[in-house]
Amino acid sequence: MSVHLRRTRFVCVSDTHNASPATGAFKLPKGDVLIHAGDLTKQGTLTELQKAIEWIENSDFETKIVVAGNHDVTLDSAFCGQHALDFHNQYPQSSEDCIRLLQRSPKITFLSHQSKEIKLTKEGGPRTHFKVFGSPHSPARGLWAFSYEPDDAHKIWNEVPLDADVVITHTPPKFHCDDSRNRGSAGCEILRQKLWRVRPRLAVCGHVHEGRGMQRVQWDLTCPNIQYKEKGTYYWTDPAAGNKKQSYVDLSSGSGEPLKNDGATPKDDSQQKDKTNEVRWASSHATLPAPEGVASKADTSPTGMSSRKATRESTFSFSWIGSQVTEAASHIQTVVDASNPVGKQSAAFTSLSVSSSESATRGYGGAPPSSRCDLEALSGRMGRQETCVINAAIMASSWPHRTAGSTPYNKPIVVDIDLPTWESHSGLGLEG
Repeated sequence: MSVHLRRTRFVCVSDTHNASPATGAFKLPKGDVLIHAGDLTKQGTLTELQKAIEWIENSDFETKIVVAGNHDVTLDSAFCGQHALDFHNQYPQSSEDCIRLLQRSPKITFLSHQSKEIKLTKEGGPRTHFKVFGSPHSPARGLWAFSYEPDDAHKIWNEVPLDADVVITHTPPKFHCDDSRNRGSAGCEILRQKLWRVRPRLAVCGHVHEGRGMQRVQWDLTCPNIQYKEKGTYYWTDPAAGNKKQSYVDLSSGSGEPLKNDGATPKDDSQQKDKTNEVRWASSHATLPAPEGVASKADTSPTGMSSRKATRESTFSFSWIGSQVTEAASHIQTVVDASNPVGKQSAAFTSLSVSSSESATRGYGGAPPSSRCDLEALSGRMGRQETCVINAAIMASSWPHRTAGSTPYNKPIVVDIDLPTWESHSGLGLEG
């Protein structure tokens, strides 16, 4: 059975704070999916939200995904119930009306700490599918919405599903796209730890305006004695800095340096009868040519890596449990199943369930089925080796904005990644 992957284009923005294409602050490039990672407004008034929803709804994308941010105060009903007058004392706002605007939008997927399966069905589009989780929360600092204290971080981020392909959070993870002018690394460490366990293809955020950019994070999945370890981070150089090009990142197979993340889950692995599976990479997307100013033939790519001219299709084989799992580890799994009368039952249990002893191994690498590693995060998921972290803040300066004259704005960040088509997954019983 073949799984077909096709290039899918995401256009990412965050922290627009009432700016929009209509105000001339930025232009939206073409793409398949628009992501807004929060802070649509300055104070979350009904009028502000109506204008933000209007430009997002009118944008030319098959799917538009939105989460709120700490400035969108009326979208946090609990916070608004206590502190509304601190923001809107002269013109009180209805939190219910504001939330209803986004929840009832027929063109926007509004995520408030929840996940959703997205299926792109437009004729001529990529016809791919993915699971996305979106959350508005950020660490407490000052009197703002959707804030949490350090003691609540584990409870909040434990709710991110392990099979998420895209994670959208208003806050960045610690040490990744989170450099703040006054606070140093201002992201959340517990979110970073959760991303080690989930290892989504994309992690899109904002909040820390000075952290705007992209990093390609390589996770260390084999280290047995350091929790949540990373192998390294590639730092992106924006090809659009100081010119009219687009802020573009090509992580599809056509780039020559595709993202090392197959999106595998134990569900995928259990439905395969063979150790290897041929995957056909259909990386050419006829409706989405390379952005203006980006070379399509041999050249230095926007990611700073060697780029080769995209091939329409190429085929290769890979192990469904990932290239990091050795043949020895696979053999151990087979021996357990064959020699133990309850081997299959116990193997399934250790791979997929959370036991009382798992907390002691959480975040540790290794080779499943060894019980000394984080089995829940690693079993059947070793192909999830990298995550592209994007801070898509549009507003360049942070609140309070003291820049003289007009406020400078960043460009949206465009990223191409390969995703499975839902036609190919329907044959595996995985249609979303």
